[in-house]
Amino acid sequence: MFSTNPFSILAEIVSPLAMQGFIIAMVVLIAGGTIIQMISHRNLTYFFNNAKKAKLSATKELGMGEKVSIVAKTTVYDIGTTSELGFGKRRLAHVLGMYGTILFWVASAALIFFYTGTGKSSSTTWSIIWHVGAALTCLGGYWFWFFLRVDVSAEAHPWYRIIKADLFVLALLACATFGLLWSYTQFNGQVGLSYLFLILFVVANLVLFGGIYWSKFAHMFYKPGAAIQKNLAEADGSRDNLPPPAEAPEQFGLGIKREEPKHY
Repeated sequence: MFSTNPFSILAEIVSPLAMQGFIIAMVVLIAGGTIIQMISHRNLTYFFNNAKKAKLSATKELGMGEKVSIVAKTTVYDIGTTSELGFGKRRLAHVLGMYGTILFWVASAALIFFYTGTGKSSSTTWSIIWHVGAALTCLGGYWFWFFLRVDVSAEAHPWYRIIKADLFVLALLACATFGLLWSYTQFNGQVGLSYLFLILFVVANLVLFGGIYWSKFAHMFYKPGAAIQKNLAEADGSRDNLPPPAEAPEQFGLGIKREEPKHY
């Protein structure tokens, strides 16, 4: 199953052009939903205004090389490893889900555009990447949902409590889960179940990419920008208009370090 391209088998009843058009439509939904969300919530306006204010209070002029170095370091370390979460289970779950999703999406595009259709060769590598990416997404996502959600232990809410902010992670998990189930049932010749899971897979994608305005999907585009701006502000001395760190630590006893945190 892992080495089989599920879209190639699907091409027997669905045109590869229709599959390619579906992916293009999802990309358009991402762009459109993010732009609408940015206009509605004025996120871009906030970033631009904050950057202008920070520039006025900067104590150092950064050269192009320094800026490039800071952006590269932020991208590789802060964004690539979700360093703001610290070392622990929550960070590992996010990294598994993030890289699993990237592999899942990239492999989907590669399989559909280059390895699905009449006369197209198959690719065992991309098929394995697609299945592994979906599995990693499920591993990180379900781990986060059932064991690491903040509101479960911190606010004593049950795991099945669902709010609007959960739309992104649940739709993403639905995509990966139904994708794997569709591939499994299709590979084993369970025609009825494979059609059912295929329909659910398509619906989950529509909810995920079409619900950007209401979900936290757009958040993944803001976080890199915010992290880069923060590190640039640290380097040029503006510090986002915050006071500099104290020269000596405050002596207020152990405080929250008296016990190990359990809610993150």
